[in-house]
Amino acid sequence: MMRASRWRALGVSAALLLVTPLFAGCSASPDPTPAPVSTPRPTPPPVDPIQQYADDRLSTMTLDEKIESMIMAHQGGLDGAGNAQYAAGNGLGGLILMGDNIPEGPEALAAMTSVMAGEDGLPLLLAIDQEGGIVRRIQSDTAPSAIELRNLPPAEAERAFAARGALLESSGISVNFGIVADVVGDPGSFLFDRSLGSNAQDAGARVAAAVAGERGEVLSTLKHFPGHGAAPGDSHSSVPQTGLSLQQWQDEHASPFQAGVDAGAELVMFGHLQFDAVDAVPATLSSRWHEILSDELGFDGITITDDMNMLENSGRPEYADQAQNAVMAVEAGNTMLLYVQQVDIPAVVAAVHAAVDAGTIPAATIDSAAHKLLVTRRTLSGETGRFVRCLAECQAIIE
Repeated sequence: MMRASRWRALGVSAALLLVTPLFAGCSASPDPTPAPVSTPRPTPPPVDPIQQYADDRLSTMTLDEKIESMIMAHQGGLDGAGNAQYAAGNGLGGLILMGDNIPEGPEALAAMTSVMAGEDGLPLLLAIDQEGGIVRRIQSDTAPSAIELRNLPPAEAERAFAARGALLESSGISVNFGIVADVVGDPGSFLFDRSLGSNAQDAGARVAAAVAGERGEVLSTLKHFPGHGAAPGDSHSSVPQTGLSLQQWQDEHASPFQAGVDAGAELVMFGHLQFDAVDAVPATLSSRWHEILSDELGFDGITITDDMNMLENSGRPEYADQAQNAVMAVEAGNTMLLYVQQVDIPAVVAAVHAAVDAGTIPAATIDSAAHKLLVTRRTLSGETGRFVRCLAECQAIIE
């Protein structure tokens, strides 16, 4: 598993720095005949190998394959080969590991995830909820959790999540759903022990530090946007609602998410939370909340839903249809749909496909999401690193 930091460290500039010297210092034998004067040709734009790969791969994918790649699901058990087959057979873009997927010892987990990694050059996104404390799938994680960190300087949050990220990276996991950016001051809330602060300022400083700690180890995820602290209730069994205005949200709950975005978090997880003054549907299904995240907070990474099964479990009849929920979530702007409990993948794919055919979901929306996931997965493969090393070797040979 290559480190997530390659996404940030590699790019067009590195390739250009290596290619340019290949032709420097070369001279030909003297020629008495003056060379004809020609108009200089414009320098072609540099090729980004990851973007090029994603473009080429996307052009070969069917609509169903693109939609399948937008799904992250859970397959129980310790059979790495079986889990890999489940993902490949359904064209999934990722798998989430839960407690039933964790063997004894990090070495055993690393061995299992190496089998589950997926296609060479295009690994699956392997995700886990590793917040620390009461939410930790890998029990050997003893780094301080949120309930401890909220009373410590932000630097301690960076250290804790650096250790947590290193553990996950060594275990073959590429995505951590681990940074709770909700502002929760009520000790009676189910999220109080998992929140990094009781006010926006304190939570924001620790969220940014946690993202910095994970950098270079795993892709960081901020959750649960736009914030459980503003909407009392447990979204595992209901759709918590609040009348909080957008201005109040901006003043009291936005800054930890903003801090995490500014610190470089690669994913944001949407919560099944309904802010009636902003939109009459849960944020997961709200194009308005997606616009707020992108336009006001400046986030352009991967947006992923919280477990979509939670909508069905809410008991609200309008969210009883799993396939229709998926259509609404994609239409709202989610890059990826998460299913922890169960999912009828063919039904979900067929429903989204039908919505594209009907014009409810623009084909460009699917292409954009699938392309973003291809770029992320290709970056994690480390193939760009091999490309740059090849250029360096070619340069050495010529010199």
